[in-house]
Amino acid sequence: MIALPVYLEFEKSLAEIDQKIEELSALTEGASLAASPEISRLKMKAQKQLQELYSKLDAWQKTLVARHQDRPRYKDYVAALVTDYVELGGDRTYGDDQAILGGLGRFLGRPCVVIGHEKGRTTQERVTHNFGMARPEGYRKAARLMDMAEQFHLPVVTLVDTAGAYPGIGAEERGQAEAIARSTERCLTLGTPIVSLITGEGGSGGAVALAAADRVLMLEHSVYSVISPEGAASILWKDSGRAREAANAMKITAQDLLELKVIDQIIPEPLGGAHRAPETAIAAAGAAIAAALDALGAHGPEALREGKRERFYAIGRLADASALA
Repeated sequence: MIALPVYLEFEKSLAEIDQKIEELSALTEGASLAASPEISRLKMKAQKQLQELYSKLDAWQKTLVARHQDRPRYKDYVAALVTDYVELGGDRTYGDDQAILGGLGRFLGRPCVVIGHEKGRTTQERVTHNFGMARPEGYRKAARLMDMAEQFHLPVVTLVDTAGAYPGIGAEERGQAEAIARSTERCLTLGTPIVSLITGEGGSGGAVALAAADRVLMLEHSVYSVISPEGAASILWKDSGRAREAANAMKITAQDLLELKVIDQIIPEPLGGAHRAPETAIAAAGAAIAAALDALGAHGPEALREGKRERFYAIGRLADASALA
């Protein structure tokens, strides 16, 4: 018996159809195939329902998909795309933050430094990785690994999936803002290619610290924003319940951000989201990252830095123009 996926709030009608299919399949298992035509009809109906739902997702629904508990995580990408991986820990100052992981390996055969947020999947893993919300030592570790990449002339791949940096008192006491700024600066000054992929949530400075890259890619149903929809709603209307309204106003989807030229490419996801066919999603992401690295390979250090400078100045100019409009 195939385990049913975890359904999101807008997938209720689909869940009901799948449940009927599951019940009929259990009844007919080892017996006559009299119900097979009905099962086939329901499967076709479920497929059509899935296509209709995912063809018209709004920003809030995409946020829910981006947060899905079964969406591929950093470790899943590393296991599938990176060989000879050696994880490196610690910031050489305070400790080792498990919300950001990184190390050396061969990304689809190419020597590379890989860094990313890890949310974890089980309850224990989520606690260990602090739900992907890094503390200062995580960002300092990322900067240290980027220093190493430049020293050994290695490209960098970053995988971003965080609601934001950890806002705890201890993190602030240890210089959270400075650590985020330092990691962002290191991305911008890096003299080797850096490609970033938003795999789920790209939240606030905690995401930008790993995504100030030469090329920024996003999975189709991921989101990238300066603040979470709930946070924006709390600030604007003192009501986090208006998160859907905030999400739809904030231009946080991959489609919005490609139009605004904040990102460079959208990577299509399997029908129903990356969590329904993680191997397919990971393979597509790997191919897109490899192509971006190939395109950047001919650029020298100064050309890469100048390209990033122009890229982010252009985003700033667009933001200024929008504010004046």
